[in-house]
Amino acid sequence: MGRVDNKVAIVTGAAGGMGKADALLLAREGAKVVITDLQLDKLLEVVSEITEQGGEAIGFQHDVASEDDWARVVDETIAKYGKIDILVNNAGISDATPFLDQTVERWERTMSINVTSVFLGQKYVIPHMIGGGGGSIVNISSIAGLTGGSGSGPYTASKGAVRMLTKATAVDYARYNIRANSIHPGYIETPMTIDMFKDEKMRQWFQSQTPLPRLGKAEDIAQGVLFLASDESSYITGVELPIDGGYYAK
Repeated sequence: MGRVDNKVAIVTGAAGGMGKADALLLAREGAKVVITDLQLDKLLEVVSEITEQGGEAIGFQHDVASEDDWARVVDETIAKYGKIDILVNNAGISDATPFLDQTVERWERTMSINVTSVFLGQKYVIPHMIGGGGGSIVNISSIAGLTGGSGSGPYTASKGAVRMLTKATAVDYARYNIRANSIHPGYIETPMTIDMFKDEKMRQWFQSQTPLPRLGKAEDIAQGVLFLASDESSYITGVELPIDGGYYAK
């Protein structure tokens, strides 16, 4: 307990799935958590769950592709807590539309939510981290950001962009004691992947691609987020951390 005591964390896409698990764990370990999502009702349920467990959290409805929304969320976080120590860019979407059936509009939507959101989060948070003496940025990419993903060209491109943006950030801001790392989840059971895993044959196929004999859980990702957000990883920056049951090792 207490691995991120008195730190202030922003977690996007926190109404469910991995973002919710990240927020719950960071709060249990002592962080004051600012959680954001478009789904306000579900977001407020997460806030209630955190406070009922003795943690501290506030929630904001937030379009992560909107610069105005990022400015508002960061301003309100600073007004409430006076600093930002941790940024978890978790919000994202998946799109398995075949490549030749993609439209420019769908491509741009994937890029805006998966990549532009990370750029904007860093743009508005980093100045406060500089003023506060440092911080930790954890960007959620995917194993698709490390390997070519069949049938998901725009998604794969977006997650590869998150990986490299993270590395550039790590290099540019290390001198301010700001660390930036990316996490690359494998096949994780979340509300976003429920349709992919509901067919038993498909489920077994996905599991067969992973050396460890199970699919991942949102809590597996949260443990990685906590480690990279905490001072335990104070000499780690610019790395990609696969949490994938061994998928990338094959």
